[in-house]
Amino acid sequence: MSAEADRAAPPTDVLAAAWDAAAATVRGNIPDFGRWYPDDTTTGGVYRPRTPRGGRPEGANAGWTTGFWPGMLWLVWERTGDEAVLLAARTQVDSFAERVERGIDLDTHDLGFLYTLSCVAPWRLLGHPRARDAALRAADHLMDRFLEPAGIVQAWGDLGDPLQRGRTIIDSLMNLPLLYWAAETTGSRSFARAAVRHTEQLERHVIRPDGTTFHTYYWDPDTGEPLRGATEQGHRDGSCWARGQAWGAYGFALGYRHARQEAFLDAARRCADHFLTRLPEDRVAYWDLVFTDGSGQERDSSAAAIAVCGLYELADHVDERAAARYRAEGDAILTSLATSYSTAHDGTSNALLRHGVYDKPKLVGVDEGNLWGDYFYLEALFRHLEPGWRGYW
Repeated sequence: MSAEADRAAPPTDVLAAAWDAAAATVRGNIPDFGRWYPDDTTTGGVYRPRTPRGGRPEGANAGWTTGFWPGMLWLVWERTGDEAVLLAARTQVDSFAERVERGIDLDTHDLGFLYTLSCVAPWRLLGHPRARDAALRAADHLMDRFLEPAGIVQAWGDLGDPLQRGRTIIDSLMNLPLLYWAAETTGSRSFARAAVRHTEQLERHVIRPDGTTFHTYYWDPDTGEPLRGATEQGHRDGSCWARGQAWGAYGFALGYRHARQEAFLDAARRCADHFLTRLPEDRVAYWDLVFTDGSGQERDSSAAAIAVCGLYELADHVDERAAARYRAEGDAILTSLATSYSTAHDGTSNALLRHGVYDKPKLVGVDEGNLWGDYFYLEALFRHLEPGWRGYW
């Protein structure tokens, strides 16, 4: 049997068991994570209270990753109906509403990661009014970061910071669904126009001719001139950071879902296709796609989980033959994560996935679990087990 044929068999029983194990871990984390927010990554395989930052105390709702915890809660509740999980998820709304109302740590494009999962999800699922209002406030803050005439949402930092002015990153694509949702909810097309223009700029400049991507890109904020691509967390400026490539596959596919621009679908396919050509034997990418088996480098299980979600999303928008290929590839990666990278049979970790990489150049979160990897792994399992699920993005 060929490798492609072998990947075509959906391992539903294995992945159903993986879902059950992951959901049990999420439930088990409620007592601790209900008292404090976990750090971005595990330390020695275990999440600990969030490191103090920006004047906020240990365990506070600050930083870009706290939304992944409520996202996991909403996924588990939506599929199981567990009332204890619902109670924990609803409690999160107040924390995120207070954060945006008080202006705590909002100088980032990651408002989409934060508020799509913490507030758009309960609005979609329950019609939660405070969640709706908080998500709209966050969308307004995100719009404040849209720079004319560059046509981009600035990624990081105060808008007056000369080191960050005019800079965006490929992760930004995953923050744009918040703007599409705001347009749908309010009837104001300005949100969607900004999201489309930003995506157009990334499609033109962040994807290289060979289908690889820059992590970060700079524009002149006054003239709109595209300046240069670079990396922040990849191996080098000209390499291809694995998680960024996965963000591209999923983010451009979501852009196509919302805007129906064929260039966005083509961009998603180019990102996905290159990602698939660079996978090692077990289908879980190394942290930068310049590396493969024999390199001695670390894997990034979080990039793999994000890519699976992107492959499943792509499969919803392409012809039948291409869809079968993308689903089979997603199944193969997800099965490898479930059988070799998950913590399902390990009672020592409170993460869902091991062997992720946050920022190898800075030696942050290397070969650890991380919150986004856990969330997208759980979402990928949900997508596999519930075909046609709409999702929160």
